[in-house]
Amino acid sequence: MKPSPDTCASEFAHEMQAALTQLPRRISPKWFYDAEGSRLFDAICELPEYYPTRTELGLLDRNAHDIARRLGPGVELVEFGAGSLRKVRLLLDALERPAGLLPIDISAEHLHASAAQLQHDRPGLAVRPLAADFMQDLVLPPAHGPRVGFFPGSSIGNFEPGEARQLLQRMAGWLDGGLLIGVDLVKDPDLLHAAYNDAQGVTARFNRNLLARANSELGADFELSRWAHSAFYHPALQRIEMHLISRSDQVVQLCGHAIKVAEGDSVHTENSYKYTVAGFQRLARSAGFEPETVWVDARRWFALHWLKPTAA
Repeated sequence: MKPSPDTCASEFAHEMQAALTQLPRRISPKWFYDAEGSRLFDAICELPEYYPTRTELGLLDRNAHDIARRLGPGVELVEFGAGSLRKVRLLLDALERPAGLLPIDISAEHLHASAAQLQHDRPGLAVRPLAADFMQDLVLPPAHGPRVGFFPGSSIGNFEPGEARQLLQRMAGWLDGGLLIGVDLVKDPDLLHAAYNDAQGVTARFNRNLLARANSELGADFELSRWAHSAFYHPALQRIEMHLISRSDQVVQLCGHAIKVAEGDSVHTENSYKYTVAGFQRLARSAGFEPETVWVDARRWFALHWLKPTAA
């Protein structure tokens, strides 16, 4: 497929080209989430090795009424990185007279399908999906009630600490009611390694789907078998790093450019920072939030933090 000039002028095209030609070679993980990438991530969340989803769901299930009491009645939930809307249903079940849900996600097709299903299941709830990149400046529609943010899945860990602080600062400006956020905790590196290197290879397919997306949308010619998935824990930085590594010397065609890639060249596709409870609370305070309550599972693998905007 020959890409159009508009396609090759897109943000994705520019970032993909930069990831192959500039050092360090890296690209934002937001580009994972086309429809297939979203489907693969949902599959990852069901894997036996991937503890974050089931641990966070357990925390939400056990503490839903306590959480709802702190959020208060009549709130409008704003879910960032909404995905399949699975976790927010537990909150909606516990909340008193929720005013609505504003789910935000970069994967428009997946978001609208999930929102339509939720609206069908809860016809009395105002569900207003917004397909957008919440790392950019957002103009939200008029509020239906006090706005409370919900940012599950430890997605805050995908951002460098400075970027995470900036994002939290923007959220503090958008939300007058507070923020409930899921945070993955520092733990045994063996558990972390297994979570990002599952035996079924779903995470590897998710990682390589970035290249498949470039083939589909940008007319690139990546041979997926020539790229290896690599994920490992960096203890000094307290983060998982995920990379795609070229298995051989190769030339990739991308939007009219022939780009040489050497054997062993790595494209850094994702970070997943892990925090201590105290460490994340320090980050939240520096971004304009006051930590109030934290719910942690018995193994101390995952935490849900309830934060209030300092200005409030």
